Amino acid sequence: MREITYREALREALSEEIERDENVVILGEEVAQYNGAYKVTQGLWEKYGDKRVVDTPISEAGFIGMGIGASMLGIRPVMELMFWSFAYVAWDQILNNAAMVRYMSGGQINCPIVIRGPANGGTNVGATHSHTPENFIANTAGLKVVCPATAYDAKGLMKAAIRDNDPVYVMENTLLYGMKGDVPEEDYVIPIGKADIKREGTDLSIICHGRAVLTSLKAAEELEAKHGIHAEVLDLRSIRPLDEQAIIESVRKTNRALLVEENKPFAGVGAQIAHLIQWNCFDYLDAPIARVSAIDAPAIYSKPLEDFQLPTPERVLEAALKLCQ
Repeated sequence: MREITYREALREALSEEIERDENVVILGEEVAQYNGAYKVTQGLWEKYGDKRVVDTPISEAGFIGMGIGASMLGIRPVMELMFWSFAYVAWDQILNNAAMVRYMSGGQINCPIVIRGPANGGTNVGATHSHTPENFIANTAGLKVVCPATAYDAKGLMKAAIRDNDPVYVMENTLLYGMKGDVPEEDYVIPIGKADIKREGTDLSIICHGRAVLTSLKAAEELEAKHGIHAEVLDLRSIRPLDEQAIIESVRKTNRALLVEENKPFAGVGAQIAHLIQWNCFDYLDAPIARVSAIDAPAIYSKPLEDFQLPTPERVLEAALKLCQ
Protein backbone atom coordinates (compact mmCIF):
# COMPACT_ATOMS: atom_id res chain seq x y z
CA MET A 1 0.00 0.00 0.00
CA ARG A 2 1.49 3.37 -1.00
CA GLU A 3 0.85 6.73 0.62
CA ILE A 4 -0.31 9.63 -1.57
CA THR A 5 -2.07 12.93 -1.00
CA TYR A 6 -5.81 13.55 -1.20
CA ARG A 7 -5.08 15.73 -4.25
CA GLU A 8 -3.16 12.95 -5.98
CA ALA A 9 -5.89 10.44 -5.20
CA LEU A 10 -8.48 12.63 -6.91
CA ARG A 11 -6.15 13.13 -9.90
CA GLU A 12 -5.65 9.38 -10.23
CA ALA A 13 -9.40 8.80 -10.17
CA LEU A 14 -9.94 11.38 -12.92
CA SER A 15 -7.11 10.01 -15.07
CA GLU A 16 -8.19 6.40 -14.71
CA GLU A 17 -11.79 7.20 -15.58
CA ILE A 18 -10.74 9.21 -18.65
CA GLU A 19 -8.74 6.15 -19.76
CA ARG A 20 -11.64 3.80 -19.01
CA ASP A 21 -14.45 5.72 -20.69
CA GLU A 22 -14.09 7.87 -23.82
CA ASN A 23 -17.12 9.93 -22.77
CA VAL A 24 -15.50 11.29 -19.59
CA VAL A 25 -14.35 14.91 -19.92
CA ILE A 26 -13.15 17.51 -17.42
CA LEU A 27 -14.39 21.08 -17.64
CA GLY A 28 -13.81 24.10 -15.44
CA GLU A 29 -11.92 27.32 -14.90
CA GLU A 30 -8.15 26.91 -15.33
CA VAL A 31 -8.29 23.09 -15.28
CA ALA A 32 -6.16 22.69 -18.43
CA GLN A 33 -2.95 24.66 -19.05
CA TYR A 34 -2.92 26.11 -15.53
CA ASN A 35 -3.34 22.59 -14.03
CA GLY A 36 -6.30 23.60 -11.86
CA ALA A 37 -6.56 26.18 -9.11
CA TYR A 38 -5.59 23.52 -6.54
CA LYS A 39 -3.49 21.38 -8.95
CA VAL A 40 -5.93 18.47 -8.81
CA THR A 41 -5.91 18.31 -12.63
CA GLN A 42 -2.16 18.82 -12.94
CA GLY A 43 -0.75 17.10 -16.02
CA LEU A 44 -4.08 15.87 -17.34
CA TRP A 45 -4.32 18.42 -20.18
CA GLU A 46 -0.82 17.53 -21.39
CA LYS A 47 -1.74 13.85 -21.26
CA TYR A 48 -5.23 13.90 -22.79
CA GLY A 49 -5.45 17.13 -24.78
CA ASP A 50 -8.03 19.81 -25.50
CA LYS A 51 -10.98 17.50 -26.11
CA ARG A 52 -10.83 15.76 -22.73
CA VAL A 53 -9.67 18.61 -20.45
CA VAL A 54 -11.37 21.88 -21.29
CA ASP A 55 -10.92 25.37 -19.86
CA THR A 56 -14.16 27.32 -19.49
CA PRO A 57 -15.00 31.02 -19.16
CA ILE A 58 -15.51 32.47 -15.69
CA SER A 59 -19.24 31.78 -15.85
CA GLU A 60 -20.48 28.98 -13.61
CA ALA A 61 -24.04 29.45 -14.81
CA GLY A 62 -22.84 29.01 -18.39
CA PHE A 63 -20.47 26.09 -18.16
CA ILE A 64 -22.49 24.11 -15.60
CA GLY A 65 -25.51 24.45 -17.87
CA MET A 66 -23.39 23.34 -20.84
CA GLY A 67 -22.20 20.30 -18.88
CA ILE A 68 -25.74 19.32 -17.97
CA GLY A 69 -26.77 19.53 -21.62
CA ALA A 70 -23.78 17.44 -22.65
CA SER A 71 -24.57 14.80 -20.02
CA MET A 72 -28.09 14.47 -21.40
CA LEU A 73 -26.51 13.52 -24.74
CA GLY A 74 -24.25 10.81 -23.32
CA ILE A 75 -21.13 12.69 -22.23
CA ARG A 76 -19.93 12.21 -18.63
CA PRO A 77 -18.63 15.66 -17.66
CA VAL A 78 -16.66 16.26 -14.47
CA MET A 79 -17.12 19.93 -13.70
CA GLU A 80 -14.67 21.68 -11.37
CA LEU A 81 -15.81 24.61 -9.26
CA MET A 82 -13.00 26.74 -7.89
CA PHE A 83 -15.18 27.07 -4.77
CA TRP A 84 -18.55 25.48 -4.15
CA SER A 85 -19.51 28.97 -3.00
CA PHE A 86 -19.48 29.94 -6.68
CA ALA A 87 -22.17 27.35 -7.40
CA TYR A 88 -24.78 29.73 -6.09
CA VAL A 89 -24.83 31.63 -9.38
CA ALA A 90 -25.70 28.32 -11.10
CA TRP A 91 -28.32 27.23 -8.58
CA ASP A 92 -31.04 26.81 -11.22
CA GLN A 93 -28.84 24.52 -13.29
CA ILE A 94 -27.52 22.55 -10.30
CA LEU A 95 -30.72 22.13 -8.27
CA ASN A 96 -33.50 22.55 -10.78
CA ASN A 97 -32.28 21.13 -14.07
CA ALA A 98 -29.74 18.41 -13.27
CA ALA A 99 -31.82 17.04 -10.41
CA MET A 100 -35.12 16.87 -12.24
CA VAL A 101 -34.39 15.81 -15.82
CA ARG A 102 -34.56 12.04 -15.31
CA TYR A 103 -37.73 12.30 -13.22
CA MET A 104 -39.47 14.70 -15.61
CA SER A 105 -38.50 12.64 -18.66
CA GLY A 106 -39.97 9.49 -17.13
CA GLY A 107 -36.53 7.91 -16.94
CA GLN A 108 -35.77 8.45 -20.64
CA ILE A 109 -32.93 10.95 -20.11
CA ASN A 110 -30.08 10.50 -17.64
CA CYS A 111 -27.83 13.26 -16.34
CA PRO A 112 -24.52 11.55 -15.46
CA ILE A 113 -22.69 14.69 -14.36
CA VAL A 114 -20.17 15.19 -11.54
CA ILE A 115 -19.67 18.61 -10.01
CA ARG A 116 -16.66 18.76 -7.70
CA GLY A 117 -14.53 21.25 -5.82
CA PRO A 118 -13.80 22.56 -2.31
CA ALA A 119 -16.73 23.27 0.01
CA ASN A 120 -15.25 24.49 3.26
CA GLY A 121 -14.26 27.32 5.52
CA GLY A 122 -11.07 27.50 7.50
CA THR A 123 -8.89 29.13 4.86
CA ASN A 124 -9.56 32.78 5.81
CA VAL A 125 -10.94 33.80 2.44
CA GLY A 126 -14.09 35.49 3.71
CA ALA A 127 -17.77 34.68 3.96
CA THR A 128 -18.53 34.55 0.23
CA HIS A 129 -15.85 31.90 -0.43
CA SER A 130 -16.40 29.62 2.57
CA HIS A 131 -19.79 27.95 2.19
CA THR A 132 -20.52 24.31 3.03
CA PRO A 133 -23.67 23.69 0.96
CA GLU A 134 -24.00 19.92 1.35
CA ASN A 135 -27.26 20.39 3.28
CA PHE A 136 -28.74 22.56 0.50
CA ILE A 137 -27.81 20.02 -2.16
CA ALA A 138 -28.98 17.03 -0.14
CA ASN A 139 -32.37 18.69 0.35
CA THR A 140 -33.03 18.29 -3.39
CA ALA A 141 -34.45 14.94 -4.48
CA GLY A 142 -32.58 13.48 -7.45
CA LEU A 143 -29.09 14.53 -6.36
CA LYS A 144 -26.30 12.61 -4.64
CA VAL A 145 -23.75 14.24 -2.34
CA VAL A 146 -20.46 12.81 -1.10
CA CYS A 147 -17.90 14.36 1.28
CA PRO A 148 -14.66 12.31 1.33
CA ALA A 149 -12.44 12.76 4.37
CA THR A 150 -9.39 10.71 3.32
CA ALA A 151 -7.30 10.10 0.22
CA TYR A 152 -8.63 6.54 0.02
CA ASP A 153 -12.24 7.70 0.14
CA ALA A 154 -11.60 10.59 -2.26
CA LYS A 155 -10.41 8.26 -5.01
CA GLY A 156 -13.01 5.55 -4.50
CA LEU A 157 -15.94 7.94 -4.24
CA MET A 158 -14.81 10.02 -7.22
CA LYS A 159 -14.67 6.92 -9.42
CA ALA A 160 -18.13 5.87 -8.22
CA ALA A 161 -19.45 9.38 -8.90
CA ILE A 162 -18.16 9.41 -12.48
CA ARG A 163 -19.69 6.01 -13.21
CA ASP A 164 -23.07 6.93 -11.72
CA ASN A 165 -25.94 7.76 -14.07
CA ASP A 166 -27.31 10.47 -11.78
CA PRO A 167 -25.82 13.86 -10.80
CA VAL A 168 -23.23 13.42 -8.05
CA TYR A 169 -21.81 16.44 -6.25
CA VAL A 170 -18.43 15.91 -4.60
CA MET A 171 -17.66 18.25 -1.70
CA GLU A 172 -13.90 18.39 -1.16
CA ASN A 173 -11.84 20.47 1.28
CA THR A 174 -8.83 22.64 0.47
CA LEU A 175 -7.33 21.83 3.88
CA LEU A 176 -7.29 18.13 2.96
CA TYR A 177 -5.68 18.36 -0.48
CA GLY A 178 -2.14 18.01 0.86
CA MET A 179 -2.90 15.36 3.47
CA LYS A 180 -1.53 11.88 2.79
CA GLY A 181 -3.17 8.51 3.24
CA ASP A 182 -2.93 4.90 2.16
CA VAL A 183 -4.34 4.27 -1.32
CA PRO A 184 -4.02 0.91 -3.11
CA GLU A 185 -2.63 0.79 -6.64
CA GLU A 186 -5.32 -1.59 -7.86
CA ASP A 187 -8.64 -0.28 -9.11
CA TYR A 188 -11.41 0.10 -6.52
CA VAL A 189 -14.72 1.92 -6.15
CA ILE A 190 -16.47 2.93 -2.91
CA PRO A 191 -20.26 2.56 -3.19
CA ILE A 192 -22.12 5.83 -2.76
CA GLY A 193 -24.32 5.65 0.33
CA LYS A 194 -22.03 3.47 2.44
CA ALA A 195 -20.70 4.92 5.71
CA ASP A 196 -17.41 3.78 7.24
CA ILE A 197 -16.40 3.22 10.85
CA LYS A 198 -13.06 5.00 11.10
CA ARG A 199 -12.62 4.01 14.75
CA GLU A 200 -14.42 1.31 16.71
CA GLY A 201 -15.88 2.23 20.10
CA THR A 202 -18.44 1.22 22.71
CA ASP A 203 -19.16 4.33 24.84
CA LEU A 204 -20.15 7.03 22.35
CA SER A 205 -20.91 7.40 18.63
CA ILE A 206 -19.33 10.43 16.98
CA ILE A 207 -21.05 10.80 13.61
CA CYS A 208 -19.35 13.13 11.16
CA HIS A 209 -18.29 13.80 7.56
CA GLY A 210 -15.59 15.65 5.64
CA ARG A 211 -12.76 17.26 7.59
CA ALA A 212 -14.84 16.92 10.77
CA VAL A 213 -13.88 13.23 10.64
CA LEU A 214 -10.23 14.11 11.32
CA THR A 215 -11.27 16.53 14.05
CA SER A 216 -13.39 13.79 15.65
CA LEU A 217 -10.61 11.21 15.43
CA LYS A 218 -8.26 13.55 17.32
CA ALA A 219 -10.88 14.07 20.01
CA ALA A 220 -11.54 10.32 20.21
CA GLU A 221 -7.83 9.62 20.76
CA GLU A 222 -7.76 12.05 23.68
CA LEU A 223 -11.00 10.67 25.11
CA GLU A 224 -9.42 7.23 25.31
CA ALA A 225 -5.94 8.30 26.41
CA LYS A 226 -6.99 10.72 29.15
CA HIS A 227 -10.50 9.67 30.14
CA GLY A 228 -10.82 5.97 29.29
CA ILE A 229 -13.80 6.66 27.01
CA HIS A 230 -13.93 4.55 23.84
CA ALA A 231 -15.63 6.62 21.16
CA GLU A 232 -16.73 5.20 17.83
CA VAL A 233 -16.14 7.54 14.88
CA LEU A 234 -18.58 6.93 12.04
CA ASP A 235 -17.70 8.69 8.78
CA LEU A 236 -20.87 9.22 6.76
CA ARG A 237 -18.86 9.65 3.51
CA SER A 238 -22.17 10.09 1.68
CA ILE A 239 -24.77 12.68 2.73
CA ARG A 240 -27.36 11.64 0.15
CA PRO A 241 -28.02 8.78 -0.01
CA LEU A 242 -27.44 8.48 3.74
CA ASP A 243 -26.41 5.19 5.33
CA GLU A 244 -29.18 5.24 7.90
CA GLN A 245 -28.63 1.66 9.00
CA ALA A 246 -24.98 2.31 9.91
CA ILE A 247 -26.01 5.29 12.05
CA ILE A 248 -28.76 3.34 13.82
CA GLU A 249 -26.51 0.33 14.51
CA SER A 250 -23.72 2.49 15.91
CA VAL A 251 -26.00 4.44 18.26
CA ARG A 252 -27.79 1.32 19.45
CA LYS A 253 -24.37 -0.12 20.30
CA THR A 254 -22.97 2.89 22.20
CA ASN A 255 -26.22 4.50 23.51
CA ARG A 256 -24.89 8.02 22.97
CA ALA A 257 -24.65 10.20 19.86
CA LEU A 258 -22.51 13.25 19.14
CA LEU A 259 -22.96 14.82 15.70
CA VAL A 260 -19.99 16.80 14.35
CA GLU A 261 -20.02 18.86 11.15
CA GLU A 262 -18.50 22.00 9.64
CA ASN A 263 -21.96 22.81 8.29
CA LYS A 264 -24.02 25.51 10.04
CA PRO A 265 -26.39 24.13 12.70
CA PHE A 266 -29.73 25.51 11.52
CA ALA A 267 -31.25 22.96 9.10
CA GLY A 268 -27.82 21.38 8.81
CA VAL A 269 -26.97 17.76 8.07
CA GLY A 270 -26.88 17.03 11.81
CA ALA A 271 -30.48 18.14 12.20
CA GLN A 272 -31.65 15.38 9.85
CA ILE A 273 -29.47 12.79 11.57
CA ALA A 274 -30.74 13.85 15.00
CA HIS A 275 -34.30 13.19 13.84
CA LEU A 276 -33.26 9.81 12.44
CA ILE A 277 -31.67 8.80 15.75
CA GLN A 278 -34.56 10.11 17.86
CA TRP A 279 -37.07 8.17 15.79
CA ASN A 280 -35.15 4.89 15.63
CA CYS A 281 -33.02 4.83 18.78
CA PHE A 282 -35.02 6.66 21.45
CA ASP A 283 -35.19 3.68 23.81
CA TYR A 284 -31.45 3.07 23.43
CA LEU A 285 -30.25 6.58 24.32
CA ASP A 286 -28.64 7.17 27.72
CA ALA A 287 -28.22 10.90 27.06
CA PRO A 288 -29.66 13.56 24.74
CA ILE A 289 -28.25 13.80 21.23
CA ALA A 290 -25.51 16.45 21.10
CA ARG A 291 -24.17 18.49 18.18
CA VAL A 292 -20.94 20.33 17.43
CA SER A 293 -21.11 22.41 14.26
CA ALA A 294 -19.79 25.63 12.83
CA ILE A 295 -20.86 28.62 14.90
CA ASP A 296 -23.94 30.05 13.22
CA ALA A 297 -22.55 33.18 11.56
CA PRO A 298 -21.02 34.03 8.19
CA ALA A 299 -17.47 32.72 7.88
CA ILE A 300 -15.17 35.00 9.85
CA TYR A 301 -12.19 36.44 7.96
CA SER A 302 -9.93 36.60 11.02
CA LYS A 303 -7.90 33.40 11.26
CA PRO A 304 -8.05 32.99 15.08
CA LEU A 305 -11.80 33.54 15.07
CA GLU A 306 -12.52 31.33 12.06
CA ASP A 307 -10.39 28.57 13.56
CA PHE A 308 -12.67 28.68 16.60
CA GLN A 309 -15.82 29.04 14.50
CA LEU A 310 -15.30 25.59 13.00
CA PRO A 311 -15.41 22.45 15.16
CA THR A 312 -12.14 21.87 16.99
CA PRO A 313 -10.95 18.74 18.82
CA GLU A 314 -11.35 20.70 22.07
CA ARG A 315 -15.01 21.53 21.36
CA VAL A 316 -15.71 17.93 20.39
CA LEU A 317 -13.94 16.66 23.49
CA GLU A 318 -15.93 18.97 25.75
CA ALA A 319 -19.24 17.87 24.22
CA ALA A 320 -18.30 14.19 24.46
CA LEU A 321 -17.38 14.47 28.13
CA LYS A 322 -20.73 16.08 28.92
CA LEU A 323 -22.54 13.22 27.19
CA CYS A 324 -20.56 10.62 29.12
CA GLN A 325 -20.91 12.14 32.57
